[in-house]
Amino acid sequence: KRLYQMNKKILSAVVGVAAVAGMGAASASAATLDDVKAKGFVQCGVSTGLAGFSAPNDAGEWSGIDVDLCRGVAAAVFGDASAVKFSPLSAKERFTALQSGEIDVLSRNTTWTMSRDTQLGLNFAGVNYYDGQGFMVRKSLGVTSALQLSGASVCVQTGTTTELNLTDYFKANDMTYNPVVFEKLEEVNAAYDANRCDVYTTDQSGLYSIRLGLSAPDEHMVLPEVISKEPLGPVVRQGDDQWFNIVKWVHNAMLNAEEMGITSANVDEMAASTDPNVMRLLGKEGTFGEGIGVSNDWAYQVIKQVGNYGEVFERNVGASTPLAIDRGVNALWSKGGLQYAPPIR
Repeated sequence: KRLYQMNKKILSAVVGVAAVAGMGAASASAATLDDVKAKGFVQCGVSTGLAGFSAPNDAGEWSGIDVDLCRGVAAAVFGDASAVKFSPLSAKERFTALQSGEIDVLSRNTTWTMSRDTQLGLNFAGVNYYDGQGFMVRKSLGVTSALQLSGASVCVQTGTTTELNLTDYFKANDMTYNPVVFEKLEEVNAAYDANRCDVYTTDQSGLYSIRLGLSAPDEHMVLPEVISKEPLGPVVRQGDDQWFNIVKWVHNAMLNAEEMGITSANVDEMAASTDPNVMRLLGKEGTFGEGIGVSNDWAYQVIKQVGNYGEVFERNVGASTPLAIDRGVNALWSKGGLQYAPPIR
């Protein structure tokens, strides 16, 4: 009997702890969404200004691929893509701002790596731009390949994978270099423009963007070598699966919409479709929105107010923009690229 009573007490304690843990987990899973709804907007961490990805205009209005991801999250949560505020962050500041709760999501041309995904208490919610690190030089330097850069001074931003890749590349090719390091992006830009270094290294998309802001853009060229894989994407805190799912599926909805030919211009017409795939995406069939804590027309709102992935790409960095970046590996999987989203079903 004494053994029975002891076992009963142990069982009760275990059940009690499990119940508390379950309550804590449920609370944690809904914390960010609840906080966002309570304050009435999404706080989005972005760069301090990178054309095509996240940059303000003279009126303080932000635009870019990363900005549109956050606007998509706001559209999904509130039905209003403008219900978002932006926090410009340096590379050094970005992860701390997310970990501390200063921002709700980090959408700041940030590379997904194993250490960042496993050691910082953060989760990457997808890849909204596949990139790779490159080098920009003055044409007057007379080089055509990164393998000719031994002995050069290289401007690089600290606290980035760029800095680590630079070391690896020069070591692997038995070359030497002199690093010229700055914390803020604008400091690196100014130093290179002022001829304080021979070479500028960062993601290739960034180099094309930065070149436009130099005092004499035509005097600079991006070398052909791509020395790394830089999958860029939005980041959220670990332990909050509901918020993680919302951010992840906003990106997936944009990709699925492009694949189905649904755009911001024709989404109302497509809402009358009898195609089950379209019906599920636009909330006409199933309760997929309710499953992640938003309305069932969440994807309709994202597409109507922000657009599909192809629209976002072309509007911000595509052929009609000063950057004129080709879709390349960022094309849909069905068109030879890497962008691929799981189905909504």
